Amino acid sequence: MKKEKLTFIDLFAGCGGLSEGFLASENFEGLAHVEWEMPMVNTLRKRLTDKWNHTEEDARKQVVYFDIQLTEELLEGSWNEETKLKYEPNNHPSIIHGGIASLAQGKQVDLIIGGPPCQAYSIAGRAQDKNSMKDDYRNYLFESFVKVVDFFKPQAFVFENVPGLLSAKPGNKLVTERIYEAFEAIGYEIRKPALMQKSVYSANDFNTPQKRRRIIIVGVKKDKNIDLEGIYSAIDSEKKENSKMTVKTAIGTLPQFTPLKTAIKKDGKNVSHLANTKEQVSLHTPRFHNTRDVNLFKRWIREKMNSKTSPEKISFYNNIMNKNSNHAKYRNLEWDKPSPTIVAHLYKDGLMFIHPDEEQARSITIREAGCLQSFPKDFEFVGSMGSCYKMIGNAVPPQMAECIAIGISKVLNKG
Repeated sequence: MKKEKLTFIDLFAGCGGLSEGFLASENFEGLAHVEWEMPMVNTLRKRLTDKWNHTEEDARKQVVYFDIQLTEELLEGSWNEETKLKYEPNNHPSIIHGGIASLAQGKQVDLIIGGPPCQAYSIAGRAQDKNSMKDDYRNYLFESFVKVVDFFKPQAFVFENVPGLLSAKPGNKLVTERIYEAFEAIGYEIRKPALMQKSVYSANDFNTPQKRRRIIIVGVKKDKNIDLEGIYSAIDSEKKENSKMTVKTAIGTLPQFTPLKTAIKKDGKNVSHLANTKEQVSLHTPRFHNTRDVNLFKRWIREKMNSKTSPEKISFYNNIMNKNSNHAKYRNLEWDKPSPTIVAHLYKDGLMFIHPDEEQARSITIREAGCLQSFPKDFEFVGSMGSCYKMIGNAVPPQMAECIAIGISKVLNKG
């Protein structure tokens, strides 16, 4: 007899990294995916139709384009006129009348998953903000997550974020204490703040070619007698200790490019690199790089600048650019190592993600960024080049998500 799948709702879904992993585990069925940036919405809808056998109509309904801060409207519908105009009502007739509760279609929601935007918790982000992000509204988006959990009362939830969450202190109170108290108040058990360091994982432990550290906060409903530490142990058992992925295993076989001596125009766009083969791979087109950057990339790799001291890197940059910066602006990936964390900043430039091949002298493509995040090569990102880089950088690696899903499914019971 075929086992009935557990169900989930994905909040702050982005382009669907978490959803992809949970669906790929074959143990879960998605009921709704909530996201408020349209390129990500379009990407996830396309993936549901291309890969997961949804009709276009079902994908439009299930991937909800909406601001989760309007939590009551999201849950129960009854949108006001302003909301109807903003969030494409023609695509969501059932959402307007019944909220995402209507998408469950009477099914029990077993799991809520999601990762609120992490910029307010990021140590790097706080360092660049004059108030250390203490005034950023994103510090409190977890409250919307809590409200959805309280509404559906699932067996458990998965809350993913950056390790900087552990030290974030908006309003002069640790956000981990706020999160703990909020879930405690609605009847859910999570690890106490003092123990949350144990909940930090690296994507590279889960067959992902990237050193990406994330905190995975799992919560369980107290009256369900679910073993919280048993879930973490099951997730730990999915670690792939002897299978460390590298940049080479992820992108080493993709078509190569050669920098041109003189840039050309192609389809109205400036082109600095041409492919060495006729093989076509979607979204595998380099950014335009001027001659100065092409030569700099070559020198950076040739002179092994990654291994130099920070002052040497800064001096290298300032001498070439005739600047007086206090920061090094460049870094190349290395074939025999995992990639550093793929970040949303890629939408601005790829200077910290130079391809490891000196002869190609370029930054990584959208497809390469996706592969380093463990997205399958047939995953189609929809939107401008900048939007695609941004959504990839903000995503949860699907391979990591799949391992988490498998671990959780070993403990949760259907029904």
